[in-house]
Amino acid sequence: MEPVVKITSADVLFVLLGAIMILAMHAGFAFLELGTVRKKNQVNALVKIMVDFAMSTIAYFFIGYGIAYGVHFFAGAEALAQKNGYDLVKFFFLLTFAAAIPAIVSGGIAERARFNPQLAATFLLVGFVYPFFEGIAWNQAFGIQAWLKASFGEEFHDFAGSVVVHAVGGWIGLIAVVLLGARRGRYNKDGGISAHPPSSIPFLALGAWILTVGWFGFNVMSAQMLDKISGLVAMNSLMAMVGGTLAAWIAGKNDPGFVHNGPLAGLVAVCAGSDLMHPLGALVTGAIAGALFVYLFTLTQNRWKIDDVLGVWPLHGLCGAWGGIAAGIFGAKALGGMGGVAFMAQLIGTLMGIAVAVIGSFIVYGTLKKLTDLRLDAEEEFNGADLSIHKISATAERETLW
Repeated sequence: MEPVVKITSADVLFVLLGAIMILAMHAGFAFLELGTVRKKNQVNALVKIMVDFAMSTIAYFFIGYGIAYGVHFFAGAEALAQKNGYDLVKFFFLLTFAAAIPAIVSGGIAERARFNPQLAATFLLVGFVYPFFEGIAWNQAFGIQAWLKASFGEEFHDFAGSVVVHAVGGWIGLIAVVLLGARRGRYNKDGGISAHPPSSIPFLALGAWILTVGWFGFNVMSAQMLDKISGLVAMNSLMAMVGGTLAAWIAGKNDPGFVHNGPLAGLVAVCAGSDLMHPLGALVTGAIAGALFVYLFTLTQNRWKIDDVLGVWPLHGLCGAWGGIAAGIFGAKALGGMGGVAFMAQLIGTLMGIAVAVIGSFIVYGTLKKLTDLRLDAEEEFNGADLSIHKISATAERETLW
């Protein structure tokens, strides 16, 4: 019989502060995209992240959380307020993870996706696709974790979402980018590439810093209870961030875009094993992720001509997958880790997350593509996305007339 876990008001505050820190990370997603896209699409980026979060909340509250954990909030307020409302702040905390999926995808499909179809995609992804794998990884759904433990001695371990959140979001984003196609004029018929440099390095840097700071809530507070908090998670997050930064700085040859995405690559990769690794293992994990992002971003944009605007597939999809596998390497006692992980369980769990993301994204975006126009038309794309600075200007002009 499992011991009864006593929830205190301190636990409620702990998880609530974590939720708030991760909520603030969505401002980081917004400013990272804002600084990367062209000026005519900046308003679209800001509005899209905000409305996506609202839509994610509705989808996760009514559908997704129930799929992942079998919990619904249809009881009276008196029942919901039990344990100081711990179950409610836990929902809020896990919602901020779920809402990261459309925030990740948003950066890949920026500057040519229609606003309303993307909102529909957000509802379907957060309501059905993401919680399906979340339940497998974090709530023993379908007996898959039990099978992995019986087969390889350990379950799939993903402490803070390298695979569950980042790899899933990045691979969903890749399929969406491929189905949408490149921005008009990005790749020329003669094989040339039209440069679309970041519109604002300061905004890009601000977004990276907001995400970096918030990430310590993302990782450390994944303990979800105050007595389970571990300083090892904080130190490993720091070391992975540093490793990713330095590797991206060297591999990217001082490019400021790469430098500011380097810490994010490292933090994505360390999420899964941040509670198990030695800090030196976290440093190596982050460094490999930083170099991986630079190399694969360049390869996808220039060689494969995949117009992933913010590089969400290499940053989240590939670095997240690397993080899931790295937990099985550097989490092992032989390499200074705490143990309790198996390489094959990590590999299979990671591949399973990728499969769910790819299949789910094909279903969602493939269906929407058949039913509606996912892309802006040529004139809309030329003038800016369907929520653009031009609409704001037109509104201001009408108000002036009155």
